[in-house]
Amino acid sequence: MPLVAGVDSSTQSVKVVVRDVATGALVRSGRAAHPEGTECPPQAWWRALTEASAGLLDDVAVIGVAGQQHGMVALDDAGAVIRPAILWNDTRSAPDAADLIAELGGPEEWARTVGLVPVASFTVTKLRWMARVEPEHAARTARVLLPHDWLTWCLAGRGEEPTTDRGDASGTGYWSGPAGAYREDLLVRALGHPAVPPRVAAPAEVVGSTPDGVLLAPGTGDNMGAALGLALSPGDVAVSLGTSGTAFAVSDTPAADASGQVAGFADATGRFLPLVATLNAARVLTAGASLLGVDTAAFSDLALSAPAGADGLVLLPYLDGERTPNLPDARGSLHGITRSNLTPANVARACVEGMLCGLADAVDALVRQGVRPRRVFLIGGAAASPAVQEVAAALFGVAVHVPPPGEYVADGAARQAAWALAGGVEPPHWPLGAVSVVERDAAPEVRERYARTRGAAHPG
Repeated sequence: MPLVAGVDSSTQSVKVVVRDVATGALVRSGRAAHPEGTECPPQAWWRALTEASAGLLDDVAVIGVAGQQHGMVALDDAGAVIRPAILWNDTRSAPDAADLIAELGGPEEWARTVGLVPVASFTVTKLRWMARVEPEHAARTARVLLPHDWLTWCLAGRGEEPTTDRGDASGTGYWSGPAGAYREDLLVRALGHPAVPPRVAAPAEVVGSTPDGVLLAPGTGDNMGAALGLALSPGDVAVSLGTSGTAFAVSDTPAADASGQVAGFADATGRFLPLVATLNAARVLTAGASLLGVDTAAFSDLALSAPAGADGLVLLPYLDGERTPNLPDARGSLHGITRSNLTPANVARACVEGMLCGLADAVDALVRQGVRPRRVFLIGGAAASPAVQEVAAALFGVAVHVPPPGEYVADGAARQAAWALAGGVEPPHWPLGAVSVVERDAAPEVRERYARTRGAAHPG
């Protein structure tokens, strides 16, 4: 049977999987690291993809690329990169987000007409920042791509018209989920002059080919790729614990949350993907483990040895600022310290609970937008932690399903590639493998203490 490849070009690394179309079986894989930081030369992504895919793609029929959302790739009229891409986790454009909200008439108008309320993560705010701070770069900008758009264009030899998909386009802030079209007036408002966004391809459309004749699927954003990789259906919520934390669900209708907590993204299939994102997820745990001088396994054991509530210790985990709640200048803080409760076990437990309380709030925000969770899929590197699994089940209030460790974003891109190969009939049905189900009694007191602490530290 034919083989397809899926790429996950994430913040920290690129992963490539090659799968059998008929069974979904993993045939081979590769990975390579990306540079650290909140901006990155796009050429570094291409070098990493070339390294990770060396020798993997010779007999592949179709490639799909899923990439980190929101990153601003500014190109001049010759297609050259103007400056390093500003990534989703860069918060310098927070003042520009506030200005754009006011200029369009407030958060309600953004939510109603675009489907999201700008925060520093979104591409539209980065364009405004560039126009304000680097006007010489803004003046040269003729095209604006996202990371996955740029990589797909590179795979095509830069000879085809750049394309994107509705899922990734919906994270720019100048593509309207309700209308299903670009709001080029908002791109102009941000950048100061017109620029050409990529064409939005249909789900499962073949958008081009590599110079060697390998077909290219549209690709999508990383969260949309994960939803496709997990084959989410209504009632499923995914909580992903990577560099960022996300909670998302598929929906037949777009979200319109004027609070800005829920972004009304589109998905990669023609439906919608209401999503809440936090800047701080797995790195909260690695920072805690580093502080305590233990590895991740010992850190999990420490957290499980402490009681629920960590004897009153509460961590507000805003180590890199925060996106949800919108606190770009906040920093992490540990509250409720006494001589008796400041122990390694309680600190570890507070790290796990603090990270997951923010994501439990995210699931609640999805519920307010009409999502009705029947189960939560827990994915990402930190999902393998027994402490994370147990605390998540207690805080989310529904059964937590933990699929086998895997590259679900890359798998989603591969599944999209297989879908394109089949002519867009329907995505293939590939088994997830053995899924562990974790159920625990709810722990409302932990969330209540977290909410009180957050409200006191960051009122309003």
